[in-house]
Amino acid sequence: MTETATAPLTGKALLAKVKELSNLPRRERAKQCGYYTVTKNNQVRVNLTDFYDALLSARGIPLSPEAPKDGRGREPTYRVSVHQNGQIVIGATYTKAMGLKPGDEFEIRLGYKHIHLIQLGESDKKLSQIDLDSDDVDEEDLEEEE
Repeated sequence: MTETATAPLTGKALLAKVKELSNLPRRERAKQCGYYTVTKNNQVRVNLTDFYDALLSARGIPLSPEAPKDGRGREPTYRVSVHQNGQIVIGATYTKAMGLKPGDEFEIRLGYKHIHLIQLGESDKKLSQIDLDSDDVDEEDLEEEE
């Protein structure tokens, strides 16, 4: 097993130390900042990956996006494929990101090589119901006039 000899520096302390040690090679800088482990055989192994990750994080550049809190599930890819039954599933990750709830309704409009999903609000639902009702009335009126 390996053990970390000291707690690695992070944040502003790490940036200050790296600037102070700018004349040293990168492995030595990482070691001086605490990014190394000592094996059973007393070999020192420098962990440059964690060192660079900590440097980027200290500069405000996170490498990994926010992971799911429970660590389960897949990362959203913003790509879907058509299933064998002809359906396209958007997925819970996207519906949560959009703040959608069960029962929310959408209008589907087809375009050339794209699909528009337009979320219907309460007023839109009422209007679409009125439009459907008025379409039926217009057809009946036309039949009576003929």
